[in-house]
Amino acid sequence: MIKGLYAVTPDEPNTDVLLAKVEAALQGGINILQYRNKQANHKLLTQQARAILPLCRQYNVPLIINDSVKLCLSLDADGVHIGADDGNLDEIRARLGPNKTLGASCYNRLDLALSAQQAGANYVAFGACFASSTKPNAPVASLDLFKLAQAQLHIPAVAIGGITLENAAQAIAAGASAIAVINAIFSAPDIKSQARKFSQLFI
Repeated sequence: MIKGLYAVTPDEPNTDVLLAKVEAALQGGINILQYRNKQANHKLLTQQARAILPLCRQYNVPLIINDSVKLCLSLDADGVHIGADDGNLDEIRARLGPNKTLGASCYNRLDLALSAQQAGANYVAFGACFASSTKPNAPVASLDLFKLAQAQLHIPAVAIGGITLENAAQAIAAGASAIAVINAIFSAPDIKSQARKFSQLFI
């Protein structure tokens, strides 16, 4: 089940640095980890994802791979997260089989979420919920979407985009099953403590 604190890795070129950050976040109580590095080539993506997977297994946290079904399957990771332009969800579900998690970015559109659910997605993500430094030009997703999603979807909806300790409770109160966080965790001076603070919002 996709619920709670959903951490998304930063674009960190140094694998050792990334692993230290990921382990601190795992120690802080994240529920899901998505490996994402938009700056890495295929070799680095494979190297980093392969190094992260045993850590996630150690902490019993599912590892979701951003965009790459091939990488997910080759590593036997737990699932894949797909953007609207990253492939046909029906075909991706068929490639993944029934036991892998499939997540879909739906931005600010409930119609995309309904289509994703029909295609076999296990969760959808709406965002940017707040101003985002990672994607400053991303469409704004109203928090009202989460109430609509609760009424019309039977899969979890994840809030992403500009989420901080100061505004995360708004997304949770609006109905988000999980909050996806990048910079507010991985840029923190104490990643473990910061992750714990986010996790406690769900208690």
